[in-house]
Amino acid sequence: MNIQDNVKDYYGKVLKGSDDLQTDACCTIADMPAHLKALLANIHPDVTARYYGCGLIAPDALKGARILDLGSGAGQDAFALAQLAGPEGEVVGVDMTAEQLAVANAHLDWHAEKFGFANVRFIEGDIERLNELDLAPGSFDVIVSNCVINLVADKAAVFRAAFDLLKPGGEFYFSDVYADRRLDAAIRNDPAAQGECLGGALYWNDFLNLAKQAGFIDPRLVTDRPLAISNPRLEKLAGPARFFSATYRLFRVDGLEPSCEDYGQAVVYKGGIAESETAFTLDCHHVIEKGRVFPVCGNTWRILEKSRFAPYFDFIGEGATHYGIFPGCGEAMPFTAAEADRSGSCC
Repeated sequence: MNIQDNVKDYYGKVLKGSDDLQTDACCTIADMPAHLKALLANIHPDVTARYYGCGLIAPDALKGARILDLGSGAGQDAFALAQLAGPEGEVVGVDMTAEQLAVANAHLDWHAEKFGFANVRFIEGDIERLNELDLAPGSFDVIVSNCVINLVADKAAVFRAAFDLLKPGGEFYFSDVYADRRLDAAIRNDPAAQGECLGGALYWNDFLNLAKQAGFIDPRLVTDRPLAISNPRLEKLAGPARFFSATYRLFRVDGLEPSCEDYGQAVVYKGGIAESETAFTLDCHHVIEKGRVFPVCGNTWRILEKSRFAPYFDFIGEGATHYGIFPGCGEAMPFTAAEADRSGSCC
């Protein structure tokens, strides 16, 4: 059985509810902000009972956004995001598991009545072959996925398709499982390890390279945490490998550079983003307080200026002069001039 067939079987037939999971890769909502927990209170219990994701994946500023949810399952994230997008937005969920989609589609009308508007639809399909679905290139503001990329064999195809489906300035915001090394075949090919999001976990550096090759030049880590394996057999299969759940954001923005370059630029957050009024978090290195001049590298300046976040910022500097690597980011200058032998020797 290949990984696709195994995943369909595992999530469609083996798992009957979230309590059947054998690792904490699919985390609880214990640390979820109150405003996001409130969204889940508006979702049908039959949907939440079939939830296997890594918490709710919900970036800021989604009002009116067109959102694609990859691996939408029974629809919990899609129905939650629909409330944030509002009646002017839309959420499209894609999943390959018929049993999960049956639950999602059975509750479309219930949620439309609960929300007061209908802005969700689901498509049966393989996220490795998004180009075969009725999805127009460059038509989505935001793409999300919640612990599903590890479940597919051709991960590069997912990143390429996500890049193509995003509008310029659009964002791929997703949580997934990563390993600290390339995994042995024993765990990669184990059906339970695959279903528990471990067997298909990418080595983190391979992920960064795949994302960049797809066009997402500057991946940004938002949050991460180590994972525990409660199943002794899976723990033995894993051996010394360590696993992490991490949330990344990737932007389709032209002109980004491979490193953080300093052009003397800065931004000022004006506020106005719901639930982030006093400070906006771009990633784990950029928590930008309202009203404060915040120096940024050229990539960060361009991401904010070209994305849906632009209206919430003032932008300082045109980037006409280059000052080298941005302090504290990227690679340090490799030359140790202070220690160089100045005797005139060529060696």
